[in-house]
Amino acid sequence: MTRISPCSSTSPARKTELTLVAVFAFAGSQQTPRDLGRLRPREKSTALFTASDVCRGTIHRARSCPTAQFGICYSAKHMASHVKLSGLGLCALYLSLVLFLGGVAVQAQEAAVAPPSAVSKPVTDADFIAAADEVLGQMSQITGLKLVTPLKKSLRSREEIRAYVIKQMNEDKNAAERYADERSAEAFGLLPKGFDLDSFMVNVLTEQVEGLYDPKTREFYIADWSPLADQRMVMAHELTHALEDQHFQIEAWAKAARPNEDAELARDSVLEGSAMAAMIDYLMLGTGRSLKDVPDFDPGVLIGDLGSTATLQKAPPFLKDALMFPYLGGLTFSAAVMKNTGWFALPGLFEKPPVSTQQILHPALYRSGKTPRSVTLPPLEKMLGDNWSKLDENIMGEFGWKEVLKQFLDNDRAKSLAAAWDGDRYMVFEQKGTKRLLLATRLYLDSEELAARFFGQYSEALEKKYSERTNLLRRPNFFSFDTPDGGVFLDCLGDECVTLEGATRNMFDGFTKTLNWPLAPPPRERPGAAPAKTAAISAPAAPLVAGIFPPAAQTAP
Repeated sequence: MTRISPCSSTSPARKTELTLVAVFAFAGSQQTPRDLGRLRPREKSTALFTASDVCRGTIHRARSCPTAQFGICYSAKHMASHVKLSGLGLCALYLSLVLFLGGVAVQAQEAAVAPPSAVSKPVTDADFIAAADEVLGQMSQITGLKLVTPLKKSLRSREEIRAYVIKQMNEDKNAAERYADERSAEAFGLLPKGFDLDSFMVNVLTEQVEGLYDPKTREFYIADWSPLADQRMVMAHELTHALEDQHFQIEAWAKAARPNEDAELARDSVLEGSAMAAMIDYLMLGTGRSLKDVPDFDPGVLIGDLGSTATLQKAPPFLKDALMFPYLGGLTFSAAVMKNTGWFALPGLFEKPPVSTQQILHPALYRSGKTPRSVTLPPLEKMLGDNWSKLDENIMGEFGWKEVLKQFLDNDRAKSLAAAWDGDRYMVFEQKGTKRLLLATRLYLDSEELAARFFGQYSEALEKKYSERTNLLRRPNFFSFDTPDGGVFLDCLGDECVTLEGATRNMFDGFTKTLNWPLAPPPRERPGAAPAKTAAISAPAAPLVAGIFPPAAQTAP
């Protein structure tokens, strides 16, 4: 990808650079990064350039600001497993691939030094080994993790890294498994029909690869085409993974959460979030400060213009969120956990890992030990018959449900509703021949009141999901309608709700009977077409306070 020069005062990279420098500068001021978000554009521009001057003249003083390229570090496993979102991508390989998205960069330049030459000096093996050893020692100092055994390190060409990544993806899951992931995402409305998730993953994983750490071989690879100064930030992140691997065996540790993919995503967020935190502390070496000294740190300033890469420009919003969550969500979680004790808290995260993405999103719930309920679904294979094939069964978690709700409701309502999550399970089936999908879900909420609110707003989401609807039936706690792809049913009882999409009424009755639920209200004798506007009118979103939502809006039967 052709990158806009960070030295350009109008480039997204330059603005991102100065924003991050501003965050670090605020560590020694009375302002916080949150203040930056309240500024008007002209005020923000002034604040950013002033912060850059602070970096050059104040924070680093005797030690020059390091020239560094900053990027979000994706992994073949994570890029795929996080896109999977509890069953929607690849989920075995733990590689950290550094991709520079949308010119996301930090270059804090020393004022007295001339701009670097446009032609980068080729990196030799000796240069690379020396730099990697230096950064490895610094990351050991930052994290408190000692190097146990020597680490293999090597330079790789773009073609070698691309071939390696594709090989690992194919070994992780076969074509049938990747097809099931793609169809599961489609069933939830997270991807449009016909979206080629497999090709997307190959493209995004290899579009701008900069480096990787492979725990299977315990080897660190880095791109041979990048300037050495840029590689140091890559090294800071990847070598943190290497140190963690020597102490905690990260691949086996992450896989220990299986088959619960929400819990696995939570562990992935610990790995990526802690490496992000270490990378930021590396950037702040010599200042006498670290991430824990930055008040109310907002990792959103690290995103940059994600839509500027060719692949992500075409990606559904869900994919961008899924790719970023373990890095930014994990960074926020790591910063919260390590706020008081710093890196001394790291071993505890591996000894007692978070059990759900809910704990990542709400670190206080990790500290309090809140765990979700264990949810089961009845076996539907016998009821459906031999004409249906089971594609997937797993757990979405709070992050997964938030993404589902965001497809059809505004972000604030989606976030508020998902926060009431207390456990779930889903199944996806495909009808042979027709390729029709059937989605069954069971979801527990924190209270009956929250389940009633979920019913009101998720019925609205379902109507937006299916534009063609007939025979709509709305009763207290029960909602259904027909579509060209089958019936859609939503039923809530107490503090739990179930859905069945792509089914018949007989299938739904059989489904709830196995749960020992009362029979749902019978359909109308004379069904008619759905009115032009049938969505439930919901009260404005309000944040969760002590587990209570405002009352759900009522709709006419």
